[in-house]
Amino acid sequence: MSALTPDLLRELVAEARLAPSVHNIQPTRWRLLDGERLALVDDTSVRAPVADPSGHDVLVSHGAALEGMSLALNRRGLAITAMTTIEQPLSPQSAALCSFAIRQGVAPDPLAGLVTRRMSWRGKFVASPEDGASLVQLAVARDDLVCIGDRPAIADIAGWADQAEYSFVRGDDYRAELLEWMRLSPGHPHYLHDGLNRDALAMNAVEATAARYVLGSLFKPLDRLGLAAALLADSAKTASAAAIVLFCRPVGEDPLTTGRHFYRSWLEIDRAGFAACPISALSDHPDFNDRLRKLARIGGELRLVNVFRVGRSAKPVKPRHFRLPVEQLIV
Repeated sequence: MSALTPDLLRELVAEARLAPSVHNIQPTRWRLLDGERLALVDDTSVRAPVADPSGHDVLVSHGAALEGMSLALNRRGLAITAMTTIEQPLSPQSAALCSFAIRQGVAPDPLAGLVTRRMSWRGKFVASPEDGASLVQLAVARDDLVCIGDRPAIADIAGWADQAEYSFVRGDDYRAELLEWMRLSPGHPHYLHDGLNRDALAMNAVEATAARYVLGSLFKPLDRLGLAAALLADSAKTASAAAIVLFCRPVGEDPLTTGRHFYRSWLEIDRAGFAACPISALSDHPDFNDRLRKLARIGGELRLVNVFRVGRSAKPVKPRHFRLPVEQLIV
């Protein structure tokens, strides 16, 4: 194993933490075991039990973090080796899920340089003459991505996405959990560290305040009046996408492996010149998941894990990442 100094470990974790996680809850921690192996640790106190009742999304998030660590190592000529899956409790609220050694000597990964610029783009997209070629590039790069570029189909999916999201939002527990992870004011103590803040959600101050009330105390009266769905609709943004991209993986695959491929797929979307935003409600909702599977003719051996809308961002955006401090992630 290559020697992991404290400074190097902090550098690696600082990059690995840029991986996506459900609601940006960041459940992954890291621990050096016996000075020779690095362990990926699950902080079991960090959960979104309503949005992710089975814990599958948390495991996928851990897998994305593991790939983030692999990419960080790659930029330094290092690689993960001798990885083992473990279930080792470390404390009442943490458990090691896997451990690995590190070796020297590895070919450069073309995706490693894209890590710092990847982000969710939650605004509208603009069409580009290069969209077609970029979709071909993306389809060639990944056989687990299905690109839907047909305009009427995209319009239909935009409507489905709003219906799927609204079906979840109508649940009191779902809204409460979502609001718990939203940081709608810069004054929130966790604004820069985790969850979904208004910068990440592409909201201004007025929109953020409105969201707090629409998802909070005003939701039920607005719902009774038939107004809540329209106020929360995102279909115009989805309909502006160059494509809807379906991320599919083999049924029964280890979620850690799924997470690694999910992160790489998102980076490939970025590499093709697109910005992306997940529409997780479409894959989480059984009916709309099934509609998309039929539309894209996805076989029964594959699971539709997630859905992206992709396109060119309407304005230049400097990526910002809101993540927990490195010291909090090394345990």
